[in-house]
Amino acid sequence: MSQPSITEVRARFIAQPGEPFDLSARDSGDRALFEDKDDTKDGLTEDGKAIDQLQNLLYANGKRSVLVVLQGMDTAGKSGTIKSVFAYTTPLGMQVKAFKAPSKEELAHDYLWRVHQAVPKRGKIGIFDRSHYEDVLVVKVREFAPAEDIEQRYEQINQFEKHLVENGTVVLKFMLHVGYEEQGIRLRQRLMEGHKYWKFNPQDLEDRKLWPQFMSAYETMVQRCSTEHAPWYVIPSDSRKRRNAAIARIVRGALEELDLEWPLQLHHPDDFDIG
Repeated sequence: MSQPSITEVRARFIAQPGEPFDLSARDSGDRALFEDKDDTKDGLTEDGKAIDQLQNLLYANGKRSVLVVLQGMDTAGKSGTIKSVFAYTTPLGMQVKAFKAPSKEELAHDYLWRVHQAVPKRGKIGIFDRSHYEDVLVVKVREFAPAEDIEQRYEQINQFEKHLVENGTVVLKFMLHVGYEEQGIRLRQRLMEGHKYWKFNPQDLEDRKLWPQFMSAYETMVQRCSTEHAPWYVIPSDSRKRRNAAIARIVRGALEELDLEWPLQLHHPDDFDIG
């Protein structure tokens, strides 16, 4: 069975900018494009190796950067996505930032201050494990900021990302869409399996009680912040392999579309006494 094209994957999972978005209409277990697990695994490996080569070109060119934003409920697989999609990518060409609760220093600045500092420099792929979108998700649901402040943030975020894009950064945003039942299974695994227990956080159970509110916040986030310059891709995440394969396809496509070239060779080996 052939692999779905990059165009097919984008078209299926994109939240079209400017169009109504209904999160409940998106199947967290969607297998339509990746029916065969062996083919899916082979495609992921192929794309992962291609991403490595394209990242080398990105680094050598030194003019553009790529920011991958991973946002999702607990257990959706943000760290697993990073480990799998970028399994073949040299660490020297990447920078990963996991956003936790803001520090006192960060709270003393505007909410985007800490985010802008973590944006990848030219030549790098940057990955955000959670992101500035926490400020319209958990901050909104938990009412950590006034509603009028949160309302302003959607357009502020859009303008922030537009600024990044206009200055050479490709912004790829992935909502890892895990189902309520699947999250329950994964939370139980964290409690029962020793090598996963360290991931368990009782706060995850408190957030689970607010599932409808979080889904509403995610729906609004995608609706308001899927833009032409930085659209959202809503990735079914009940299957880890299919999740990773879809994201790898889109990342590879974005890197290929940069159409970068290797730096000009200015010297000939004979110009130097190499010995």
